[in-house]
Amino acid sequence: MLLNIGDLVTAHYKSGKYTGLITAIRPGGYTIKISSVLRHPAQGDLHNPNVADVPFFHERKALAEGEQANIPESSVHLFNGETANYIDSLLAAVVKLENRLLAKDDAFTVRSLQTLQAVKKEYALMYKISFE
Repeated sequence: MLLNIGDLVTAHYKSGKYTGLITAIRPGGYTIKISSVLRHPAQGDLHNPNVADVPFFHERKALAEGEQANIPESSVHLFNGETANYIDSLLAAVVKLENRLLAKDDAFTVRSLQTLQAVKKEYALMYKISFE
């Protein structure tokens, strides 16, 4: 499907999923201006999923509202629906990830929850929000 500048799309970036507007078209991909978070990025090493004992356990924040990201064509799809407010969508995505992690009990989950707590503290400072 051919997409155009100004189209509202979903975009998968690293392990997160977002809605946004296409602001530029480039060979093999699009530049997307982020408007909401559908799925918060996973914590940890993407090359070693579900492994806690890795040299560097990545702490990942969601792309920011209005941030522009270059995303491969195969990861961008037309979005038919209403987008949520960025802050509301971010809060919901964090809670959903946290609940999914809390349902498990292993070393990877413990580390993921620790890094997610650090990310939540940064969000609270950046956006003046509370997760309580």
